[in-house]
Formats: sequence, C-alpha cells, structure tokens
Amino acid sequence: MKSYWQKIQLIAAFGMTWWGIIGYYPMIWMTPVAAIPKTFPPLPPPPDRGAAGDRKAAASRLRFSPPPPPPDGGPVGNRRGAASRGCGVSNQSVIAVVPVYKQTFNQRQTEAISVTKVWGLTNEEYPTFWFFVPYQKSLIDSIEFVVQDESSQTLYRTIVTIPEVPGIVSIRLNQNAPPLQVDKMYHWFFQIKVICNPQQPPEREYVEGWVQRVNPNPQLVDSLKQATPQQRVRLYAENGIWYDALTTLAELRLAKPQDPTLAVDWMNLLKSVDLENLAKQPLIKCCQANAK
Repeated sequence: MKSYWQKIQLIAAFGMTWWGIIGYYPMIWMTPVAAIPKTFPPLPPPPDRGAAGDRKAAASRLRFSPPPPPPDGGPVGNRRGAASRGCGVSNQSVIAVVPVYKQTFNQRQTEAISVTKVWGLTNEEYPTFWFFVPYQKSLIDSIEFVVQDESSQTLYRTIVTIPEVPGIVSIRLNQNAPPLQVDKMYHWFFQIKVICNPQQPPEREYVEGWVQRVNPNPQLVDSLKQATPQQRVRLYAENGIWYDALTTLAELRLAKPQDPTLAVDWMNLLKSVDLENLAKQPLIKCCQANAK
C-alpha cells in the first residue's frame, strides 16, 4: 500500500514538471529578440602615425649643414649671372651650384650694407666645380674658368669645352695647377660669352665665388673610410663640406641616372641651398678643360 501511494506521488510530480515545461515554451517564443543589424558600425580609425612618419622622413632627409661663413670682408661674389637678353632662354642665366650667405653690415651708424658671400669648403687638393649653363651650343662663343689665390695671382686658367646641350656641367681643377692649400681661400670665376645677336659682339656673363680647403677631423676621416659613396655624401653634407658632397652625389647620379633614391637626395641637397629649381636639369658629362 505504501508502495502504491509512492507511485501516485511520483506520477503527480512528473505531471506537474511536464506542464511547467510546456508552459515555459510559449514564454521562450514570445520573448522579443533584438534584430541583427544588417550593417556594422565603422571600425575606429587606426592610430595616427603620420606625424611620426613625417618626422622620421625629415630626420633621414639629406640636407646640407652650412658652416659659419668667413668674417667681415670675406668671400663676396655672385652665384647667378646677369641673364643675357635676346637669347631665347626665358631669362635663365648661368648659375654656380654653391651655397650663398646673405649678411648685413652697418658701415656707418645710419647705413646698412647687404653682402652676398659665395663660398664653400672642400677636403680635396683638386676639387670639382659645378655650373648650370642654360644656353644652346650654337649661342655660346666661349667659356673660361679661372682660379686665383688670396693675392689675386692666377693659379689656373682654362678654356672649357662647350657642352652639346644645356645643363649642369663640371670642371675639375687640373692637376697641372698648384694644389689647394689647407685653410687658404681661393677665388674662382666662370665666364661665358653668349651670342645673342650675330650682328653684335658676344655678351659676357659670369659668376664668381670662393673655395676653401680644410682638413677633416680624425673621427670624420675614419667614418669616411668605412662609408659607402652614398653615405659619404651625407657625411660631407652634415659636416658642411659642400664641394665634396655635391661632387660625390653628382657622380653617383651620372653612374645611375634612373636611381630614384639618388634623385631624391639630389633634390634635397639642392633644396637645402635654395637651388631646387635646378634639380631636374640634366647632368652633362663634360667639360674637358685645357689649362693655359
């Protein structure tokens, strides 16, 4: 009898559990579910690395660090020649590819004089000089290059071969001339005679500046010995040695004219001395100089 009532109670308990589950299912189906969105909110933008990237690029950019210019009464010159009129070159003129320094001096209490110094350093006994010649060969009568010492004594004079096309040309100081001495200043002149009118004498146009030879410090000497040519360009530029930085880079560009890295370095180096307008001018493989 006891077992019978236990079965009745178990069946009743099971029945109540079953109806509870059945009653729970409508509650499940009736519970509202949030609709799944068809589109997702945009992802947050990545962290801004543009400024850091710009700073890194700027830090690696080739740039000339100019040394302090010589004191008052130093190397006054002109980097750009007076454009010859009537030659059909859009007022372009001969340009020496060198740094310039603008300085103002008070000559008197009420008078200020602005002076342009054209000057650069080299480590070489026989450095190379670079000039932009905008004229066609048919318009050039002659080109002459002269180097003098501080006492205005001519050490080197040469008639330069006329380039076939307009562009940037180079003149290496011939080893028949006396080598540049350390810490001495040398005055150079680049003169061109342009035939603007066949019925008139050629017009003279020239640029002038100064070069000074220096000995690099021992640390720089060691770095240069271990460096690649492209690394030497940067070492020269960072240490203010203009002529050697320019010549090394120009020779690299002549050897690899399609190298984009060298093209960027060339633009940045010229831009650092305000000559970026020459960056796309061709480098001309000339000019054989015949020393007098």
